[in-house]
Amino acid sequence: MRSILTIYRKELSDYFSSKKFLILLGLVYITGLTSIYVAIQNIRVAAQSSMDSLVFLKLFTTSGDVLPSFLYFLSFFIPIIGIVFGFDSINSEKNSKNLSRLLSQPIYRDSIINGKFLAGITTMTIIVSSIILIIAGIGLRVIGVPPSAEEILRIIIFIVICICYGTFWMSMSMLFSVILDKTATSILTSVAIWIFFFFFVQIIASAIANAVAPLENATIATQISNYNIDLGIKRLSPSFLFMESITILLIPSGSHLFLRAVTTSDISNMILSPLSLGQSLIQVWPQIIAIIALAIICFAISYIVFIKQEIRST
Repeated sequence: MRSILTIYRKELSDYFSSKKFLILLGLVYITGLTSIYVAIQNIRVAAQSSMDSLVFLKLFTTSGDVLPSFLYFLSFFIPIIGIVFGFDSINSEKNSKNLSRLLSQPIYRDSIINGKFLAGITTMTIIVSSIILIIAGIGLRVIGVPPSAEEILRIIIFIVICICYGTFWMSMSMLFSVILDKTATSILTSVAIWIFFFFFVQIIASAIANAVAPLENATIATQISNYNIDLGIKRLSPSFLFMESITILLIPSGSHLFLRAVTTSDISNMILSPLSLGQSLIQVWPQIIAIIALAIICFAISYIVFIKQEIRST
C-alpha cells in the first residue's frame, strides 16, 4: 500500500506540473465558460417558455443559436482528457528506461499501474468537478435561482457519470500504452476509436436501420423496428451511452423520449412532466453500469498484460 501511495503522489506531482495538464485545464475552462455565457443569455427565455421547476439544470443544457450546450462540450472533451492521461502512462516509462529502474527498487509491479491509474482518475476528477462547480457558482450568482435538493443530487450524479466515462477512456488508452511500444501509435489508436464511437457509429446505425426497415411509406411497426435497430446499434457506443444517461438525468422533462435527438436542445421542450430523480436513475442505471463495466474490463486487461510482460533493463 505504501508503494502505491508513493507512485500516486509522484504521478500527481507530474500531472500538476505538466504542460498537458495546464493546456487541458485551460481548454476545458474556456469552453465551459463560453457555454455558460451562452446559457445565461438564453436561460431566461427557456425558463419563461417552460413550466419545468428544475431551472438551475438549464445552465448545463441550454444551447445557443451557434454554440451547443455545456453537455456537448463535455462529451467532446472528457474522452480527450482520459486519452491524454493514459496513452503514455506505461510505454513512455519503458522507452525512457525509467520503468526498469523503478522495478529494481522495492516496489511491486502492480503498484506502478495502480498508482498511475488512481492518479489519473484524481486529476480528471479535479478538472471535471471544478468546471461544473464553477459553472454552478456563476449561474447561481447571475440568475439568482438557488438549486433545489433534487437538482444538487442530479448534479452530483452527473459528476460521477462524467468521471466514470472519463475513466473508461483513460483505461482504454492505458491498455494501448501497455500493449504498444510507441506513444504515437497508442494515442493515434485511442483517438481513432474515439472518433469512430463519437461520429461514425450514429451514421452506421442509421444506415443499417434504414436498410433493414426503410422508412419510406413505412407502417408504424416498420418505424418501430427501424427505431429499435438504430437505438440498439447506437448503444454499442460508450459516447452514446454517456450522452443518453446525462440527458435523461439533466433534462427530466421529456427525457424518456430520447429518440433521434442529436443535441439536448432538440428534446428539452418535448413534454412538460418531468421525471423524478428515482425514475431518472431507473432509466440511466443500465448505461452507467455498462460504462463502468467497460472501464473495468479495459483496466483488468491492462493490469494482466502489464503484470505478465517482460521488462528488460537494457
